[in-house]
Amino acid sequence: MLVLGIETSCDETSAALVADGKEILSNVIATQLDLHRKYGGVVPEIAARRHAELIGYVVKEALDAGGKALSDVEAIAVTARQGLIGSLLVGVAAAKSLSYALHLPLIGVHHIEAHIFANLLSNPQIPVPHVCLTVSGGHTLLVYVRDYCQYELLGGTLDDAAGEAFDKIAKFLGLGFPGGPVIDRLATNGNREAFRFPRPMLKANNLDFSFSGLKTAIINTFKQSIARGEELPLEDIAASFQEAVVEVLVAKTVRAARRKQASTISVTGGVSANRRLREVFTEACRREGIQVFFPPLSLCTDNAAMIAAAGYARMQKGWRDDLNLDVIPSIPLEVQDGRGN
Repeated sequence: MLVLGIETSCDETSAALVADGKEILSNVIATQLDLHRKYGGVVPEIAARRHAELIGYVVKEALDAGGKALSDVEAIAVTARQGLIGSLLVGVAAAKSLSYALHLPLIGVHHIEAHIFANLLSNPQIPVPHVCLTVSGGHTLLVYVRDYCQYELLGGTLDDAAGEAFDKIAKFLGLGFPGGPVIDRLATNGNREAFRFPRPMLKANNLDFSFSGLKTAIINTFKQSIARGEELPLEDIAASFQEAVVEVLVAKTVRAARRKQASTISVTGGVSANRRLREVFTEACRREGIQVFFPPLSLCTDNAAMIAAAGYARMQKGWRDDLNLDVIPSIPLEVQDGRGN
């Protein structure tokens, strides 16, 4: 079955063709980074307007790149849950139009569920059940994947997501947007032990996260250096900050795997592209005898291939939506309508 996926939950306009939930024929992503960089973050109104301008072209490019026509498409999957409301509305409107015009099944997908499928799409050998860490600019949460489209939320962020903390620190330090890649690069030349920043909630007997206190500690350290007239060790600050975030993410995820007696961990989302995170995860899981999987870099950030893969899995369970499909910008993955949404 050929599924056309559409993703517009934030600032990436994406369309993809995926066959049988596993073969990516095309995965076109139009980024808006240049539009939002000067603001230091995503501006929702600008993002929605840009999606409206691009969506038709991106869908056509996905069809052309996959060597298919609209008549070859057998279902439409679209992000309808979790994201910026204006951005979501553009994608859902486009999906509804195609579904109506072509008489095709329509499947609404939760954005977090799609990230889980980004890893399953690229690593089909991942067993279920397993523990999944989804970590990005908007999300940091641990999910127990009981089965395809069946989830248990184990823990989430109480304030800033990990990727959000990267962005805010990078903005404060004048490093630009998005913050994750630039901090990752700077940290390569920094001393990870130069500053002993706090590891928030590391010892708490739960699986939740909090990064606002860490963010405050970095800002205070920076201001103290300025007050003393010291040269600002940006590489060391970046490396020490990154190490604190990574240590918490890895420790909590391994703890979750132990509690669920899971032998496999998957890590997904934009922050899963971080080199130090992958390195520490790999070593920690080796010591614990746990398998760990990451998606390729092309599937770490928001993309429509993961939407199509999740939509296909939902169709296999007999789940469909109709033209009354509405967007819900904020809804936890574990809150279900009887079908996993």
